[in-house]
Amino acid sequence: MTSPLEIAANAVMTVSIFLAGRNNVHSWWLGALGCAMFATLFYRVNLYADVALQGFFILTCLVGWLQWLRGGAGGALPITRVRAGALGAMLLAGVAATAGYGLLLQAYTNAYAPFIDSSVLVFSIVAQLLLMGRRLESWPFWLLVNTISVPLYASRGLYLTAVLYAAYWINAVASWLFWQRQMRQHAALALARPAPAARAAGS
Repeated sequence: MTSPLEIAANAVMTVSIFLAGRNNVHSWWLGALGCAMFATLFYRVNLYADVALQGFFILTCLVGWLQWLRGGAGGALPITRVRAGALGAMLLAGVAATAGYGLLLQAYTNAYAPFIDSSVLVFSIVAQLLLMGRRLESWPFWLLVNTISVPLYASRGLYLTAVLYAAYWINAVASWLFWQRQMRQHAALALARPAPAARAAGS
């Protein structure tokens, strides 16, 4: 049976995730609130890796909120890409961390599906860190996390959460495309804008 806490947590997180996909700073404080709700929910169904993940998310939501508000050296924090080498290193580190944490959960807790649960934690951390820096590659990592999460949460009876994570999968695809368009528009504006030396010469 769907609990009021599950309904409330998903409602808050749905708004937060939608705003993140639209590059909106208010996504962050809503995310911190939703994560606090989910931490309580996951603790009740023995998904301990997910509880730890929500604690991490609360902290990074607060940091991300400040980071997006302050922006970069030239104003608003721009959307950028991760270099291919760094991306490969993230994937390898993620696989290793998933295996290591999964073994710990298996050995020392009664966690359900420890390696699957661990993969949600590890790759959510990677995706969140990329999102904090407004990196385009955040969205394919969220696609991976959502793909794993849907059957995991359904298997624990969290059917509303599973359905909404399926919707988040669709949102991640739309957000990935939206951020790509914003990157192209920003690049086109940068090319069209005259260089400082050219402006000075024309003045």
